Amino acid sequence: MPDTQQSLADGYRRLKGVCGVLRVSVVDAAPVSGPGREWLCVAELSGGIGLLIEAEARRIGAEHGCVAPPHVAASRLLHHYLWSACLLISGPWYLDGRVSWLRPEDVWIEVGSGDLAVRPADGREVCGEREGAGEEGLRAELRAAVAAHVAPVLEAFRPVVKRGDRALWGMVTDDLVSGIWYLGRMLGEEERAVAEATDLLPGGPAPFAGGAGFRRLPGTEGRSHLTRTRLGCCLYYTIRPADTCVTCPRTGDAERVLRLEA
Repeated sequence: MPDTQQSLADGYRRLKGVCGVLRVSVVDAAPVSGPGREWLCVAELSGGIGLLIEAEARRIGAEHGCVAPPHVAASRLLHHYLWSACLLISGPWYLDGRVSWLRPEDVWIEVGSGDLAVRPADGREVCGEREGAGEEGLRAELRAAVAAHVAPVLEAFRPVVKRGDRALWGMVTDDLVSGIWYLGRMLGEEERAVAEATDLLPGGPAPFAGGAGFRRLPGTEGRSHLTRTRLGCCLYYTIRPADTCVTCPRTGDAERVLRLEA
Protein backbone atom coordinates (compact mmCIF):
# COMPACT_ATOMS: atom_id res chain seq x y z
CA MET A 1 0.00 0.00 0.00
CA PRO A 2 1.46 3.44 -0.96
CA ASP A 3 2.48 5.73 1.89
CA THR A 4 -0.47 8.10 1.42
CA GLN A 5 -2.98 5.25 1.53
CA GLN A 6 -1.33 3.68 4.57
CA SER A 7 -1.30 7.01 6.39
CA LEU A 8 -4.96 7.56 5.60
CA ALA A 9 -5.87 4.00 6.66
CA ASP A 10 -4.09 4.55 9.98
CA GLY A 11 -5.94 7.85 10.38
CA TYR A 12 -9.32 6.21 9.74
CA ARG A 13 -8.58 3.50 12.29
CA ARG A 14 -7.49 6.07 14.84
CA LEU A 15 -10.68 8.03 14.18
CA LYS A 16 -12.79 4.91 14.62
CA GLY A 17 -11.00 4.14 17.87
CA VAL A 18 -11.85 7.59 19.25
CA CYS A 19 -15.40 7.75 17.87
CA GLY A 20 -16.96 4.53 19.07
CA VAL A 21 -20.29 5.14 17.33
CA LEU A 22 -18.68 5.49 13.89
CA ARG A 23 -19.88 2.36 12.09
CA VAL A 24 -17.13 2.13 9.48
CA SER A 25 -14.72 -0.63 8.49
CA VAL A 26 -11.43 0.18 6.78
CA VAL A 27 -10.87 -2.17 3.83
CA ASP A 28 -8.14 -2.73 1.24
CA ALA A 29 -10.54 -3.78 -1.54
CA ALA A 30 -14.22 -3.60 -2.39
CA PRO A 31 -16.26 -5.69 0.08
CA VAL A 32 -17.86 -8.77 -1.48
CA SER A 33 -21.58 -9.37 -1.13
CA GLY A 34 -22.65 -12.80 0.06
CA PRO A 35 -25.43 -14.57 1.95
CA GLY A 36 -26.86 -12.09 4.44
CA ARG A 37 -24.46 -9.29 3.42
CA GLU A 38 -25.19 -7.04 0.45
CA TRP A 39 -22.88 -4.11 -0.22
CA LEU A 40 -23.79 -1.10 -2.36
CA CYS A 41 -21.12 1.28 -3.62
CA VAL A 42 -21.95 4.94 -3.03
CA ALA A 43 -20.99 5.67 -6.64
CA GLU A 44 -24.02 3.54 -7.59
CA LEU A 45 -26.28 4.88 -4.87
CA SER A 46 -29.17 6.04 -7.04
CA GLY A 47 -29.74 2.52 -8.37
CA GLY A 48 -30.11 0.97 -4.91
CA ILE A 49 -31.72 3.75 -2.92
CA GLY A 50 -35.03 1.90 -2.66
CA LEU A 51 -33.44 -1.18 -1.09
CA LEU A 52 -31.52 0.96 1.40
CA ILE A 53 -34.61 2.85 2.53
CA GLU A 54 -36.67 -0.31 2.89
CA ALA A 55 -33.92 -1.81 5.04
CA GLU A 56 -33.73 1.35 7.18
CA ALA A 57 -37.52 1.23 7.70
CA ARG A 58 -37.21 -2.38 8.89
CA ARG A 59 -34.45 -1.42 11.34
CA ILE A 60 -36.57 1.43 12.72
CA GLY A 61 -39.51 -0.93 13.12
CA ALA A 62 -37.41 -3.53 14.91
CA GLU A 63 -35.76 -1.01 17.25
CA HIS A 64 -38.66 1.32 17.97
CA GLY A 65 -41.76 -0.72 17.20
CA CYS A 66 -43.21 1.76 14.74
CA VAL A 67 -43.78 2.05 11.02
CA ALA A 68 -41.57 4.72 9.44
CA PRO A 69 -42.89 6.28 6.22
CA PRO A 70 -40.37 6.24 3.34
CA HIS A 71 -39.44 9.93 3.74
CA VAL A 72 -38.72 9.40 7.46
CA ALA A 73 -36.62 6.28 6.87
CA ALA A 74 -34.77 8.11 4.09
CA SER A 75 -34.08 11.11 6.32
CA ARG A 76 -32.73 8.91 9.10
CA LEU A 77 -30.47 7.00 6.71
CA LEU A 78 -29.29 10.20 5.06
CA HIS A 79 -28.41 11.69 8.45
CA HIS A 80 -26.45 8.54 9.34
CA TYR A 81 -24.52 8.67 6.08
CA LEU A 82 -23.82 12.41 6.13
CA TRP A 83 -22.57 12.34 9.72
CA SER A 84 -20.26 9.40 8.98
CA ALA A 85 -18.93 10.70 5.65
CA CYS A 86 -18.36 14.22 6.96
CA LEU A 87 -16.42 12.81 9.91
CA LEU A 88 -14.29 10.64 7.62
CA ILE A 89 -13.28 13.83 5.81
CA SER A 90 -13.08 16.21 8.77
CA GLY A 91 -11.46 13.74 11.19
CA PRO A 92 -8.02 13.63 9.51
CA TRP A 93 -8.19 17.43 9.15
CA TYR A 94 -8.89 17.84 12.86
CA LEU A 95 -6.42 15.19 14.04
CA ASP A 96 -3.53 15.58 11.58
CA GLY A 97 -4.01 18.80 9.60
CA ARG A 98 -4.69 17.16 6.24
CA VAL A 99 -7.67 16.96 3.93
CA SER A 100 -8.19 13.81 1.86
CA TRP A 101 -10.96 13.81 -0.71
CA LEU A 102 -13.35 10.89 -0.19
CA ARG A 103 -14.38 9.38 -3.52
CA PRO A 104 -17.85 7.80 -3.83
CA GLU A 105 -16.27 4.76 -5.48
CA ASP A 106 -14.29 4.13 -2.28
CA VAL A 107 -17.28 3.94 0.10
CA TRP A 108 -19.85 1.15 0.44
CA ILE A 109 -23.05 0.75 2.47
CA GLU A 110 -24.15 -2.64 3.77
CA VAL A 111 -27.86 -2.79 2.96
CA GLY A 112 -29.02 -4.85 5.92
CA SER A 113 -27.18 -2.96 8.66
CA GLY A 114 -26.40 0.46 7.20
CA ASP A 115 -22.74 -0.01 8.17
CA LEU A 116 -20.10 1.57 5.96
CA ALA A 117 -16.82 0.38 4.51
CA VAL A 118 -14.17 2.78 3.26
CA ARG A 119 -11.13 2.08 1.10
CA PRO A 120 -8.25 4.56 1.58
CA ALA A 121 -7.37 5.99 -1.82
CA ASP A 122 -4.10 7.46 -2.97
CA GLY A 123 -5.94 10.41 -4.44
CA ARG A 124 -6.20 14.13 -3.89
CA GLU A 125 -4.87 15.16 -0.49
CA VAL A 126 -3.74 18.50 0.92
CA CYS A 127 -1.51 18.48 3.99
CA GLY A 128 -0.91 21.77 5.76
CA GLU A 129 2.56 20.83 6.92
CA ARG A 130 3.67 19.33 3.59
CA GLU A 131 2.14 21.81 1.13
CA GLY A 132 2.41 24.84 3.40
CA ALA A 133 -1.31 25.50 3.14
CA GLY A 134 -2.48 28.00 5.72
CA GLU A 135 -5.29 27.25 8.14
CA GLU A 136 -7.90 29.00 6.04
CA GLY A 137 -6.61 27.22 2.95
CA LEU A 138 -7.15 23.87 4.65
CA ARG A 139 -10.59 24.93 5.81
CA ALA A 140 -11.53 25.88 2.24
CA GLU A 141 -10.21 22.52 1.00
CA LEU A 142 -12.24 20.69 3.64
CA ARG A 143 -15.44 22.51 2.71
CA ALA A 144 -14.84 21.74 -0.97
CA ALA A 145 -14.12 18.06 -0.26
CA VAL A 146 -17.29 17.66 1.82
CA ALA A 147 -19.46 19.46 -0.74
CA ALA A 148 -18.08 17.41 -3.63
CA HIS A 149 -18.71 14.11 -1.85
CA VAL A 150 -22.20 14.76 -0.53
CA ALA A 151 -23.71 16.57 -3.55
CA PRO A 152 -24.51 13.36 -5.52
CA VAL A 153 -25.68 11.68 -2.31
CA LEU A 154 -28.21 14.46 -1.74
CA GLU A 155 -29.43 14.10 -5.32
CA ALA A 156 -29.96 10.37 -4.84
CA PHE A 157 -32.02 10.93 -1.69
CA ARG A 158 -33.88 14.05 -2.85
CA PRO A 159 -36.86 12.33 -4.55
CA VAL A 160 -37.66 10.35 -1.38
CA VAL A 161 -36.91 12.86 1.39
CA LYS A 162 -38.83 15.51 -0.59
CA ARG A 163 -36.78 18.48 0.66
CA GLY A 164 -35.29 21.47 -1.07
CA ASP A 165 -31.68 22.62 -1.28
CA ARG A 166 -31.68 24.67 1.92
CA ALA A 167 -33.06 21.84 4.04
CA LEU A 168 -30.68 19.29 2.55
CA TRP A 169 -27.60 21.47 2.89
CA GLY A 170 -28.79 22.35 6.39
CA MET A 171 -28.47 18.65 7.22
CA VAL A 172 -24.96 18.60 5.74
CA THR A 173 -24.00 21.66 7.78
CA ASP A 174 -25.39 20.13 10.97
CA ASP A 175 -23.68 16.78 10.46
CA LEU A 176 -20.32 18.31 9.58
CA VAL A 177 -20.41 20.47 12.70
CA SER A 178 -21.75 17.78 15.02
CA GLY A 179 -19.11 15.26 13.92
CA ILE A 180 -16.28 17.66 14.78
CA TRP A 181 -18.00 18.54 18.06
CA TYR A 182 -18.39 14.86 18.94
CA LEU A 183 -14.75 14.11 18.10
CA GLY A 184 -13.62 16.94 20.33
CA ARG A 185 -15.73 15.73 23.23
CA MET A 186 -14.38 12.20 22.86
CA LEU A 187 -10.84 13.62 23.07
CA GLY A 188 -11.68 15.80 26.08
CA GLU A 189 -11.20 19.03 24.11
CA GLU A 190 -14.69 20.32 23.44
CA GLU A 191 -13.64 23.97 23.49
CA ARG A 192 -11.07 23.43 20.75
CA ALA A 193 -13.54 21.46 18.62
CA VAL A 194 -16.18 24.18 18.92
CA ALA A 195 -13.63 26.84 17.97
CA GLU A 196 -12.46 24.79 14.96
CA ALA A 197 -16.04 24.17 13.78
CA THR A 198 -16.87 27.86 14.18
CA ASP A 199 -13.84 28.91 12.13
CA LEU A 200 -14.73 26.31 9.50
CA LEU A 201 -18.34 27.49 9.19
CA PRO A 202 -18.64 31.01 10.60
CA GLY A 203 -21.76 31.67 8.52
CA GLY A 204 -21.75 29.46 5.47
CA PRO A 205 -20.33 29.80 2.83
CA ALA A 206 -22.50 28.30 0.06
CA PRO A 207 -23.59 25.63 -0.45
CA PHE A 208 -23.63 25.21 3.32
CA ALA A 209 -26.80 26.58 4.84
CA GLY A 210 -25.33 28.54 7.74
CA GLY A 211 -22.71 28.70 10.43
CA ALA A 212 -21.79 26.45 13.35
CA GLY A 213 -23.80 28.78 15.57
CA PHE A 214 -22.62 27.65 18.99
CA ARG A 215 -23.75 29.49 22.13
CA ARG A 216 -23.57 29.00 25.87
CA LEU A 217 -26.53 28.14 28.06
CA PRO A 218 -26.31 29.04 31.76
CA GLY A 219 -26.98 26.04 33.96
CA THR A 220 -27.17 25.47 37.69
CA GLU A 221 -24.42 25.88 40.29
CA GLY A 222 -22.46 28.23 38.05
CA ARG A 223 -22.19 25.77 35.20
CA SER A 224 -22.71 26.55 31.52
CA HIS A 225 -23.14 24.35 28.49
CA LEU A 226 -22.20 24.70 24.85
CA THR A 227 -25.05 24.08 22.47
CA ARG A 228 -26.42 25.00 19.07
CA THR A 229 -29.71 24.68 17.23
CA ARG A 230 -29.70 22.45 14.17
CA LEU A 231 -30.46 24.09 10.84
CA GLY A 232 -32.23 20.98 9.56
CA CYS A 233 -34.04 18.00 11.00
CA CYS A 234 -33.46 14.25 10.75
CA LEU A 235 -37.12 13.58 11.73
CA TYR A 236 -36.18 11.51 14.77
CA TYR A 237 -38.99 13.25 16.67
CA THR A 238 -41.50 11.43 14.43
CA ILE A 239 -40.16 8.12 15.76
CA ARG A 240 -39.64 9.08 19.41
CA PRO A 241 -41.69 12.25 20.08
CA ALA A 242 -40.68 12.36 23.74
CA ASP A 243 -36.98 11.98 23.02
CA THR A 244 -35.98 14.66 20.51
CA CYS A 245 -32.33 15.59 19.97
CA VAL A 246 -30.89 18.20 22.34
CA THR A 247 -30.02 20.40 19.37
CA CYS A 248 -33.36 19.91 17.58
CA PRO A 249 -34.99 23.19 16.46
CA ARG A 250 -38.16 21.92 18.19
CA THR A 251 -36.39 21.96 21.58
CA GLY A 252 -36.26 25.18 23.60
CA ASP A 253 -33.29 26.39 25.65
CA ALA A 254 -34.92 25.55 29.00
CA GLU A 255 -35.39 21.94 27.90
CA ARG A 256 -31.82 21.84 26.57
CA VAL A 257 -30.44 22.83 29.99
CA LEU A 258 -32.47 20.11 31.70
CA ARG A 259 -31.22 17.46 29.26
CA LEU A 260 -27.61 18.58 29.40
CA GLU A 261 -27.60 18.48 33.18
CA ALA A 262 -29.52 15.23 33.51
